[in-house]
Amino acid sequence: MLETALLFVAGLAGGLLNAVAGGGTFLTLPALIYAGVPPVSANATAALTALPGYISSAWGFRGDLRPEGRLGLRGTVAIAAAGSIAGALLLVVTPGETFLWVVPWLLLAATALFAAGPHLMRLMRRQDGETAGPGGSAVVILAVSVYGGYFNGGLGIMLLAAFGMIGYRSLHGMNGLKNMLSAVLSLTSVLAFVTAGLIAWEQALVMAAGAAAGGYAGARLSRRIVRTDLLRHFVTATGAGMTLVFFLV
Repeated sequence: MLETALLFVAGLAGGLLNAVAGGGTFLTLPALIYAGVPPVSANATAALTALPGYISSAWGFRGDLRPEGRLGLRGTVAIAAAGSIAGALLLVVTPGETFLWVVPWLLLAATALFAAGPHLMRLMRRQDGETAGPGGSAVVILAVSVYGGYFNGGLGIMLLAAFGMIGYRSLHGMNGLKNMLSAVLSLTSVLAFVTAGLIAWEQALVMAAGAAAGGYAGARLSRRIVRTDLLRHFVTATGAGMTLVFFLV
């Protein structure tokens, strides 16, 4: 019962964080590994359990989705799907020992990127209307999507920074597209994970239920949160703590 409660709460908190600020993987991945799921399987399962939260939060932002930039919404989604498949296949062929060695470094990079998120967004907005062309936009989205298919940590802020580079300016629209693309990335990569037999279904079902509730609540609450900086500091501290733990174990 304690393990079930831990997985549900981690999914709930992860879905909430992903909808509002990102960083849900900092909670869900360690919880799955703590529950005894092998590292590669835990990463694949975390991607699956994040999917209901992404879908429910994207639905909450559905009225804000607008095509911006020079790549177009359909092109962005198609490239993201292709990139996520490539990243997922890379994870499938990664040995468990290698992935366990890589996890602390991925968490460290994701935490640093998350902490630098506001600064990155300010840099993007200083472009004074200059945006990447279709080719450059495609490369940016593809690179972020390959990363997202392989490892979900820090994906939200990477997507937001990428949207700023390719011409998106509406923050609510960027949040909506972030969650929609995260759902696409998770869905396509999860198909590869299911085929490879990497999903821990018993733990996944419990965590996914929490993520769905957290994702929808996060989308509804995001407009009412005034001190998002405090939430971001909490996520950063959590990521730093999880990084330290994985370096020590």
